[in-house]
Formats: sequence, C-alpha cells, structure tokens
Amino acid sequence: MTYLITDKDYYERTQGIDTKGIEESLVHLLYEKHMKTATAESCTGGMISQRITNVSGASNVFDCGICSYANIIKEKLLGVSNKILSTYGAVSKETATQMCQGIMKVAYSDIGLSTTGIAGPTGGSKDKPVGLVFIGIATKTHTTIYRAEFCHYAQHSRDEVRTMTTNLAMLLATEELSKL
Repeated sequence: MTYLITDKDYYERTQGIDTKGIEESLVHLLYEKHMKTATAESCTGGMISQRITNVSGASNVFDCGICSYANIIKEKLLGVSNKILSTYGAVSKETATQMCQGIMKVAYSDIGLSTTGIAGPTGGSKDKPVGLVFIGIATKTHTTIYRAEFCHYAQHSRDEVRTMTTNLAMLLATEELSKL
C-alpha cells in the first residue's frame, strides 16, 4: 500500500513534535521491543543513519546503513532489480519497496527503512518534480510505502527536502514500531 503525504501533511504531523529528538524516540522504542533497524538511503545520503548513531545506545538497535546513491549500488547491494530501475526509475515506489526489503536481508534486521527521491534544486521533471520522495518501511510481515510530495504547497531547498524526509522517515518508523 502507498500513502500520500504532502508538505502540508508533514507540517501537521510534526506540529508539537521535537523533530530533533525523533531519533531518540526511535532508538528507545527499538530497544524496548528488542528489535533492530537498518537503512537504505539515496536522497538523504546517510542522514538517517547519522542521526540514529548520534543517540547513545544506538549500537544495540542499529547494525547497518547503506547510502545507495547510485543505481548500481541499489542493484548490487540491495537487490533492486534492473528491470524495476529501468522501468520505473530510482525514484519510485517500486524501488523504495525493494530497497527497504533488501536492507532487511542484508542486515538481518527487523525493520528496513529506505528513502529515494529528488532533493533538487535540479533533477526534477513534470512527472517527478523536485521534492518528490518515496519512503519505504519493511517489517517481517509487511511493507508500507509513503509518497511524500514536498512540492505541493511550497518550494523547498535541497536541505529542507532532505531534513523533512529524514524526520518523516523516522517518525513513520516509530509509528510502525508502535503497532508491532
């Protein structure tokens, strides 16, 4: 299933939340549940991994983060099929799905988290504008994909798109963990 989140939705979801502390909540919840996560990041370039590992005790819940900026890395390390990449592109729900499922296998983790998108300011098109991001969350029982459109109501800088994506991915992972 794919869920749409616009920049307006993002601001509503994060209102009243200390976005600088989302990683602490995620690490503590993983610890409480005796679970581990791993990340496969493209447009966020390792920002999620960096923020998770800033938290003391992260080594108990985090073993692996792959910055899969290039398609060859998505394919060779994460198992994203060449057919998916050539048919749908790197920025697609299909790629995000295979990325989060692939990182779970690589790291033997309980939760796989992926990000792929167009942070800009260049690289966008009519079909895939700057600010379009896919976030994937895989567990042992299901995979959920979020299509984030950080271009719906305003234009955002590269840094803003990457920060919003990182915040949202960790928030969604925390919400998913709460259900398990």
